[in-house]
Amino acid sequence: MNETFSPPADASTADTRRAPLLPRWLLAAVCLVLAFGFLDARGIWDPDEGRYTNIALTMLDRGEWLTPMRNLETGHWTKPPGAYWLIAASVSAFGETAWAARLPIALSYLACVLLAAGCARRLAPGSGRLAALIYATCLLPAGAAQLITADYPLAAAQALAMYAFVRYRFADAGASAAARGAWLPAMWAAFALGFMIKGPPALLPLLAVAALGALAPGPGGAWRWHALGAALFAALALPWYLTMGLRHEGLMEYFLGAEVVDRVASDRFGRHPEWYGWLKIYLPTLLLGTLPWTGELLRWARALPARALAWRARQARVGEAGALFLALWIALPLLVFCLAQSRLPLYLLPTFLPLAVAMAATRHARGRGVPDLRWLLLWALLLLGLRYAAAQWDTHKDASEWAQAIRARSAAPVEEVLFVEDMARYGLRLHLGAEVEKLSRQPREQPRFNPEYDEPLRRELEHAGDAPGSVFVAKQALWPPLRRQIAGYGYRAQALGAPYRGRVIFRVERAPPAAPSPTRE
Repeated sequence: MNETFSPPADASTADTRRAPLLPRWLLAAVCLVLAFGFLDARGIWDPDEGRYTNIALTMLDRGEWLTPMRNLETGHWTKPPGAYWLIAASVSAFGETAWAARLPIALSYLACVLLAAGCARRLAPGSGRLAALIYATCLLPAGAAQLITADYPLAAAQALAMYAFVRYRFADAGASAAARGAWLPAMWAAFALGFMIKGPPALLPLLAVAALGALAPGPGGAWRWHALGAALFAALALPWYLTMGLRHEGLMEYFLGAEVVDRVASDRFGRHPEWYGWLKIYLPTLLLGTLPWTGELLRWARALPARALAWRARQARVGEAGALFLALWIALPLLVFCLAQSRLPLYLLPTFLPLAVAMAATRHARGRGVPDLRWLLLWALLLLGLRYAAAQWDTHKDASEWAQAIRARSAAPVEEVLFVEDMARYGLRLHLGAEVEKLSRQPREQPRFNPEYDEPLRRELEHAGDAPGSVFVAKQALWPPLRRQIAGYGYRAQALGAPYRGRVIFRVERAPPAAPSPTRE
């Protein structure tokens, strides 16, 4: 049985005429422009874009693709290497440019658009093209389509996994058991990709898969395909973790403790842990992020309580399995994110695909399709305008501007930029071709994994502090005591030009030996 989305109970009086569709060529054109428009219009922004790009380029430099490193000395263990591999592969193929670094993100956005259409065709027949349009033009997905983080590759991997599950659970009536069941190993393989991008959070949609199996059981014999899929998942996702765990004692405990348990149950990372943090972060993300389709989201949410009451009956759950699955796919991961103590808007990005399908199904059930094309094109132009305005924004986070400032002040080629107790601009790795480190003024006790500082200032000076390719950066307020401190180590700090954005850019050289004092005969 191919259970699909059925209209809300109050839809009997809705206009059930065929909803107008957007021509495929126009939909494709809108999506391509939103994916690639102004892709290279701005430099790499720190900290997130700079960090991901820097680690990917360091992998290329070292020729070692297993260990994420933020420079040649310090590992970076907040995430597995999947996103870094994508960026490194793109940069290796197309050159060290911001365009190449952002290409995997733009392609992930397009993949989510296609998968939204594919899921909608099965869950709410007739709304596939509308779901693609809604996803492509929602403010958050379109706005994040060129932001280098792990969130979009993760969203694409999760979307692929859930599309595979939808193909299994809502298969065509005449599909054979083998053709249907083969989609489950594909689902697990896609989850393995997500697991290599962001670890355990990639598996959150499995809550919806398990809940649907309990509330509206599907065809029998699925356990065999799930067993095969779980073995495939283990073969694809676990070798890297096992290898790194054997190479670095205590790493797995760090992953599970700091990157999983602490993000859920503590305020260690200071990401809106207050009890009302989920309201402050996620409510605006949903209401603003779904613009200009927020009205459809509210209609879907308003009808949900009545439908949930109806789903108390097993027959209703099975008959509306598509609508039930969408509700579970949205609500269960959202509940986890709300309960977790670490909250950021982009955590919800994977949820926007089922939201787009639900909004498309709701709109389609009302006999509504694509709005006026002039309005749609105006909205697309507005999105592009916002992207262009962001590219023109004068911000201290733009690593390309930092690269220009350092080049203008340095007569010699720059091979290393060292930030002394200041935010490291890792985007300089792409725009300046320089290694980036963060130094502390004094030795500090630091964690074994992901220390805040790479090494103390004195140790860096002893190693290669006076190398001609090394440039230091420090806040202006820190400059006078820092210069005296460096002099106490036997070196001389020389400012390079005027301060830039409240920072002094300087070189260090060994102080000449003191002239011997004259002696009397």
